[in-house]
Order: sequence, then structure tokens, then C-alpha cells
Amino acid sequence: MHRIPVVPLTKASFAPFGDVIETEGAVPIEINQGFARRVNDLASIDVMSVQGTINISLFAAKARPVPIAIKLMERHPLGSQLFFPLQDRPWLVLVCDDPHTRESFRGFRASGQQGVNYARNIWHHPLLVLGDGERFLVVDRGGTNNLEEVWLDEELILDTARS
Repeated sequence: MHRIPVVPLTKASFAPFGDVIETEGAVPIEINQGFARRVNDLASIDVMSVQGTINISLFAAKARPVPIAIKLMERHPLGSQLFFPLQDRPWLVLVCDDPHTRESFRGFRASGQQGVNYARNIWHHPLLVLGDGERFLVVDRGGTNNLEEVWLDEELILDTARS
């Protein structure tokens, strides 16, 4: 069985797949008479295909049994999909170039202060959390026909022990 290593999530390592949403290195702007700070342009939301609309939703997720078996991947052909945690707990991100090529899989450990925005057509695993009841703000394209799933020929294991 092929094991996929998990490495820390960085903007550079994730760039081929989309955006890492984090404020590290960003320059905040003071707003609201100095009582708040704003950081702009954290991700490029893509919903323009076929007159798309932006959908903002809340996901509540449960942890999968360990070791985490990877059986399917998905992608969104009509727009990007952003996940941002609402608690400060690490979570996992799994992407690949081709779901039929096991060497193309990349696993990442995101901090509870990092989100991701999967670019249009990027293969990724559905939400992977390490604890039950973890909540995420999700921004993606509203409507139908924006999901393609592929079941894998060979079950893979996400190697969380080494991360």
C-alpha cells in the first residue's frame, strides 16, 4: 500500500494547487477608527465560469479513522473552493495532479491559522480534520455541476505519523 507523506503547508509548496490563506507576511490596514485591522487579497476566488455566483457556507467535520484511507478525490471544474478553519487546530490537505498516478499525491499539514483555496480543476480530497466537530468557512461557486469525483483503483494511506 502506498503511503503519502504529510509536510507543513507553505505558500510556495502549495502554489501549483491554489492559495494558502494566512496573514503571515501580510501588511494589515487599520480600519474602524483604529479598532480593527484588515488584511486584503488573501485568495483569488474564481466563480466566473458559466455565470457563477459565490456561495459561502459553514462545514462541520468529523475525523476519519487513523490511518486515513484515501479512496477518492474530487475537483471543481467551474470554480475555486476555499476552506478556512474556525478553530486554531491543525488539519490536513491532500492534492494531486492525477488521481491515477500515486506519485503525484501531495499531503500537507495546515495550522489552525491557515486556510486553502483550491484552484479550479485541482484534484483534492474532501475535508480532512484531526478532531470531531471542527468547523470551516467555505467559499465556492454556487449552483450545480461543479463537482467531479474519481474513485481510486488502489487505496492509499495518508501518513500522518511523520508530520
